[in-house]
Amino acid sequence: MLADDSTLLREGLARLLADEGHTVTASVGDARALLAAVADDPPDAAVIDVRMPPTHTDEGLRAALEIRAKWPRTSVLVLSQYVERRYATELLTTATEGVGYLLKDRVVQVDEFLDALDRVASGRTAFDPEVVRQLLTLSSHTDPLKGLTPREREVLGKMAQGHTNAAIAEQLYVSRSAVEKYIAAIFDKLGLAGTTGYSRRVLAVLRYLGS
Repeated sequence: MLADDSTLLREGLARLLADEGHTVTASVGDARALLAAVADDPPDAAVIDVRMPPTHTDEGLRAALEIRAKWPRTSVLVLSQYVERRYATELLTTATEGVGYLLKDRVVQVDEFLDALDRVASGRTAFDPEVVRQLLTLSSHTDPLKGLTPREREVLGKMAQGHTNAAIAEQLYVSRSAVEKYIAAIFDKLGLAGTTGYSRRVLAVLRYLGS
């Protein structure tokens, strides 16, 4: 499902997704219509603008939070011109899989947008690097990453964007086993070594974020 108050953007995304073999079950212009459509027929994923009628502030993010709470099998990919920190942090700290947050500039880069949507729909995460950077600045008082090496921080940033170990290895020009060692060290230094499940990859970045 698509939710954006720009008819032009909605129609463009719908055409793009149809060309790539996806089925767009609903295309709406406000958060209320989105929630009604999801309640009627929950989709695999919803692409949601942050600012929609009536106030054009944070309706989309609040709708994304409600969708994740009521229909956890529906993944959400949030689009925005800006990083809306309050609700973005809440979304990312309450849902550790099947969520994404991209700046709208990424929609222009078709391959990156489609890759992000595929990752989110498959239960992984996709965070714009700028979103990650700005959310990291929310940490106050102490820096929980101060014990990480520069390379571990770099790997952590790639993890936060939702990349797999293989993709991180390719982007950083290192072996996959090296990436696995970096990640193990990150989990250990952040006290996540005993945590099981994919959520560790997100928790490693979001553990210290304030709401």
